[in-house]
Amino acid sequence: MRNPFKHAFTSFIPLLFRSLKHRNYRLFFAGQSISLMGTWIQNIALGWLVYRLTGSAIYLGIIAFAGQIPSLFITPMAGVYSDRFNRQRTLIVTQTLAMIVAIALAVFVISERAGIHHLIIFAVIAGMINAFDAPFRHAFVLELIGNKGDLPNAIALNSSLFNTARFIGPLIGGVLIGLVGEGWCFMINGISFMAVIISLKRIKVPAFKPISNSGSVFRQLREGLQYSWSYKPVRYLLLMVATGGFIVLPFQALMPVFAGDILQGNATLLGTLTGALGAGALSGALFLASRSNMKVLPANIFIAAMLFGLALMVFSQSQAIALSMVALYATGFGMIVMFNATNALLQSISDEDKRGRVISLYSLTFLGLTPLGNLTAGAIAEFAGVSATVFAASLICLIAGLLLRKKISEVSKLL
Repeated sequence: MRNPFKHAFTSFIPLLFRSLKHRNYRLFFAGQSISLMGTWIQNIALGWLVYRLTGSAIYLGIIAFAGQIPSLFITPMAGVYSDRFNRQRTLIVTQTLAMIVAIALAVFVISERAGIHHLIIFAVIAGMINAFDAPFRHAFVLELIGNKGDLPNAIALNSSLFNTARFIGPLIGGVLIGLVGEGWCFMINGISFMAVIISLKRIKVPAFKPISNSGSVFRQLREGLQYSWSYKPVRYLLLMVATGGFIVLPFQALMPVFAGDILQGNATLLGTLTGALGAGALSGALFLASRSNMKVLPANIFIAAMLFGLALMVFSQSQAIALSMVALYATGFGMIVMFNATNALLQSISDEDKRGRVISLYSLTFLGLTPLGNLTAGAIAEFAGVSATVFAASLICLIAGLLLRKKISEVSKLL
């Protein structure tokens, strides 16, 4: 007699990892798995270093702002170029530059020459590279798999990889900070970029054919903006993630304050809390990867937005480590499902010749608007307190989800 549980399990696994059947995607996935681990080790070390040097919530906001504000100006332009330039070659260049910056930062910190002004400068440079890299990286996924039907799964698996690193990297980083210091965490990140650079060089995709190369860059940028605003399904999806990017995501920049002041912990606790957020995000990404019907994604976005807001509200008021970890797990789950489902829908419903520009606006919502939110949240938290600031942000997330629910649900008619 056939075991129904075994049958369900063996059917579920191929569905969950179906994008890995594509050789190019497997290579990219493998390279990213190492590089992203280094990225999260550096992220946790940078936050702790800033807090150790300044003891200020506002400087955490300033560093986050400095690292992401370049996206506000660069990412929309990069979206135009991602429809013009060879994406594979561009990504090799951006990843190489990011590696150089990480190693240079490590040298400054290890030699004890790094002050807060140096960290701000390095954050700006790294942010400029990432701002140009992001639209190319998102748009390159479809080239890797060559099958739009597997696109939501590929996006979700990429996110699961990112959030596995978000879960494990901070735990490793928290330990390494105590053992060898922040500088060597930056060095590890620099070396880890070699993995993704090697994988990109081994990927073989069809000869690149620019989708859009006529007219000035500014004209095409304006065309992309007009398309994204006039096409209502794209507009409402972008409004939802823009609200999350500007109002809610800045809570991550304030995590060292929650770990150090509210929960009375150290760098290890910060790594543990960030790891709990990453574990929830990983679970959310795997949940999304298992969705075989894209028509359910609009409903998933609304439910995820509600979970995101409610769980973060609990975290903002918690003074117990266990409750904070549970709340952050749920926060991560809702956060990643909301953002990744939106990414998949935008790539699926957008016109092919404007996909790069639409995705650049998606990237802008959390790379470009989040720094403004980081700066605002850091300033408000300095006077109102981090708990009140994050509570207010989570409440706004709930309200936005309720207001946009009906508009987003209409997207399912296009699938």
